[in-house]
Amino acid sequence: MPSVALSQVKLGDRIGQDVVTSLGGILFHKGRVVTPREYEILQAFLISNVDIEPREETADRSADPKASENKESKPQNSLEAEYDKMFKLLKKIYSTNTSGFGLPILELRMQLEALLKHTKDYNILTFSPRIVSDDDYIFHNSVLCALTSYQLAQWNLFPHKDWIPVALAGLFHDIGNVRIDRSKLFKPTALTPAEAEEMKSHTIQGYNLLKNVAAINEGVKLTALQHHEKIDGTGYPSGLAGDTIHPYARIVAVADIFHAMTLQRVYRKAISPYLVLETLQKESFGKLDPLYVRAFIEKVTQFHNGTVVRLSDNRIGEIVFSDRNHPTRPWVSVNGTIINLTTTHQLHIESIIQR
Repeated sequence: MPSVALSQVKLGDRIGQDVVTSLGGILFHKGRVVTPREYEILQAFLISNVDIEPREETADRSADPKASENKESKPQNSLEAEYDKMFKLLKKIYSTNTSGFGLPILELRMQLEALLKHTKDYNILTFSPRIVSDDDYIFHNSVLCALTSYQLAQWNLFPHKDWIPVALAGLFHDIGNVRIDRSKLFKPTALTPAEAEEMKSHTIQGYNLLKNVAAINEGVKLTALQHHEKIDGTGYPSGLAGDTIHPYARIVAVADIFHAMTLQRVYRKAISPYLVLETLQKESFGKLDPLYVRAFIEKVTQFHNGTVVRLSDNRIGEIVFSDRNHPTRPWVSVNGTIINLTTTHQLHIESIIQR
């Protein structure tokens, strides 16, 4: 198994032995294929030599390294494949149905259950579908809310019988948008007061679409109505407060805000998930259910030391210590220099590169 200088590593090479950083963290596991991203990380960590598996020198691979990279990236894993099916099914149904009575609940539920079987591969902070258009955003947000709400229900010790209904609540929470004028729904500039009121009506519209669907429980229907209510009573449409808001709606509200802010949009960039977590933490004081927010932040930030991250100034480093009181701001080692994000406020984690 040859050990070669980093400068001699080719795109498409497969790593033969775990690559270990100077601090003892595993940067890449054996078998990882080198793409431009891996190569950049190896450079950032000053890795001089890499063990690679024997190369199968083929004309295609040596002639076009990018072809090898594309070949590696094409296959979908099971999570991605089922996610894509769920997204396409939801888009098809929403585009052809606005009455609610014709919703194929069984078909939707079966596809949702097929997707949820792969939640062990779903990383809330790193899973990011490609948004082709703002029309697509609506469906991606709904599918992601289903996945995240399903996990939140478990993290908050909901009974097993509630897990699928909570996921359905996430899937259907914005169904009322099918009755909102498209020009207002995707308006890239500020809405007028009248347009904002029309947008808010999607909660009532959604409940009206679902209220006579016998195959889903009341919590799913109430989530469509209540997911914009706030714990302090300042939300809409009814100004409900505290425990008068259905638990499903309180769960989905957390997921909805997170994905609305972290998904890429046509007219704005996605916001770093770590900044969004900090926003959720602030919103938990009076706006969102603090117990659900706390569980969400604690679970998604359970990093192992050695997790490789990209900082907001584009530097790459690895987490060496996590402060339980500041879970979104661990200590990060960049080329041997420790950056304490709890005191270095001008920086934040932009993304996870390798867990």
